[in-house]
Amino acid sequence: MDRVGEQKAKKKKTVISVSLGSSKRDAKGVMTLGDTEIELERKGTDGDIRRAGELLEQYDGKADAIGLGGTDLYLVAGERRYVFAESAKLLKRVRYTPVLDGSGLKNTLERMAIRYLAENRIVDFAGKRALLVCAVDRFGMAEALVQQQSRVVFGDIIYGLGFNVPVCSLSSLNRWASVLVPVITKFPIEWMYPTGKKQEKHIDRHPEYFLESDIVAGDFLFIKRFMPARLENKVIITNTVTGEDRQKLKAAGVKILITTTPCLQGRSFGTNVLEAAIVAASGKKTALRPEEYEAFIRQYEIIPSIEHLQ
Repeated sequence: MDRVGEQKAKKKKTVISVSLGSSKRDAKGVMTLGDTEIELERKGTDGDIRRAGELLEQYDGKADAIGLGGTDLYLVAGERRYVFAESAKLLKRVRYTPVLDGSGLKNTLERMAIRYLAENRIVDFAGKRALLVCAVDRFGMAEALVQQQSRVVFGDIIYGLGFNVPVCSLSSLNRWASVLVPVITKFPIEWMYPTGKKQEKHIDRHPEYFLESDIVAGDFLFIKRFMPARLENKVIITNTVTGEDRQKLKAAGVKILITTTPCLQGRSFGTNVLEAAIVAASGKKTALRPEEYEAFIRQYEIIPSIEHLQ
């Protein structure tokens, strides 16, 4: 088949990400998974829950999959998942199109990403100090860092709740999460996670944990919100990084920037977008099982994007 024929044979899918985050970070992109070309678009609502609900209704039945960004559908505490009450209300607005928040993919993609970086000797984790700014929404990465023998500080209480209580083991993280997560998920999302214009506001909060770490990992909005002005020779493992963010990290002295989601048209999209793209390509109407996500990641060789900034 000639090249024109190949292009005609490609399936076309559409993914819309509705985010409670800043509309300044809106973007469009295209990615190909096998014989499927997927148009991606992020639409921020600047923290407006009502507007987010309207957009979900608008694209329900029109997009092949919808990503929900700037929030999580649920947080994990031990073996239990607790649904954010506010997110659950948003989900009720959608009847036909699958809605993905990235949680399923974080649990597989981010584990595989850490393992890939270690096995290919891109990052030496053993014995290194790592700060995972928030772990309750990415237990996969938390467990993978510990498995690679990093000395990890989990910053959930420090940066999520504002109390200087470093958590330094998975068992402690599980104990704290079992107490706090059932309560946190009943409150508005912005109580823990910055939405809208709050995402642009910097807060000086315990920079010592950043400065003492060799590796800083986790949600980029948390990293950006609390990071000190200088991060000399640090390795950052994150996602949802724009071109402007990249320049800021370079100016701060960051040595290596790694995004667990691929870089498309100059930026990396959130895990909710990539998870929605995978579900759209699969043709299914619900989230996939962990082994199905892993099979997709291996089949289409979805690997971290690695950039040496210095």
